[in-house]
Amino acid sequence: MEIRWLEDFITLARTRHFSRAAETQNVTQPTFSRRIKLLEEEMGVTLVDRQTLPLTLTPAGEEFLRLCEQITERVRLTRERIGQIADNQTRRIVIAAPQSALSYILPGWLDQHRLQQRVEPYLRATSWLLADYFQALDRDECDLALCYWPRQRVSLDVDTSGFEYLPIDTEILVPVCAPDDSGQPRFALPGQRRQPLPCIAYHPRGLIQKVIEAHLMRLTQPCYLSTLNENVQTANIKELVIQGYGLGWLPQRVAQRALDSGELVRAGPARWNVPLEVRLYRRRAHRHPGLDELWQQLQETPS
Repeated sequence: MEIRWLEDFITLARTRHFSRAAETQNVTQPTFSRRIKLLEEEMGVTLVDRQTLPLTLTPAGEEFLRLCEQITERVRLTRERIGQIADNQTRRIVIAAPQSALSYILPGWLDQHRLQQRVEPYLRATSWLLADYFQALDRDECDLALCYWPRQRVSLDVDTSGFEYLPIDTEILVPVCAPDDSGQPRFALPGQRRQPLPCIAYHPRGLIQKVIEAHLMRLTQPCYLSTLNENVQTANIKELVIQGYGLGWLPQRVAQRALDSGELVRAGPARWNVPLEVRLYRRRAHRHPGLDELWQQLQETPS
């Protein structure tokens, strides 16, 4: 007995007419009639009263119709579920990251773990604030979030109780500025109370700005800054700093090439550097079928 025979019988029960049912099922009437006859032979009873117009189902046929509807519905739902499982298994894992991490950390990390074919960067996330990443994880907009994180105590307005993380790297924020004509920093820390240094800062609600401010508060030497611009993306801060508008803190990976070329110089000694950790977060109650396997792989592989 084939599923399509059951579908034929359901169509016949709805149309009460062999010709219309055959047309609906896209078969000839002789073929359709033969299938119904095979069903009756399989069940050992007459299912259709052919003496009435329109035709009717026998009591056995009415009972068989309920069975056909139950079976075909179960098959339909199972097919849909199997299709979803197949789609999920082939769907790439989506990772969100800020612009600087996306450009300077993620490519090397993907290469290291050979994940280029399994993990897909989420380009819409490059200008998000920290809380945005956790909200996106919570609503399954992304599967992983690559985040900078303070290595020292900083008050962050983010609830991470429903998430877990792996530390995958470290980074340092270094204060930089354009050089003057003699190659010295145009804006050297710490500045003066009466002449604060122009600063190109990060978004005031962003993690990096909070980490920088917390670090400066811990130093015994005061720092005098005047914020000229606030920006989310590191690339924009770097461009304004290179153009000489002020100093700014950049991830060392982002600043290194410009430092090597002399396009930028350090605006202060190492005590002004701000240490960061790079963490990979996921939601504990995630829905991606391939994420647990990847997470286990990352836990077993040294960073």
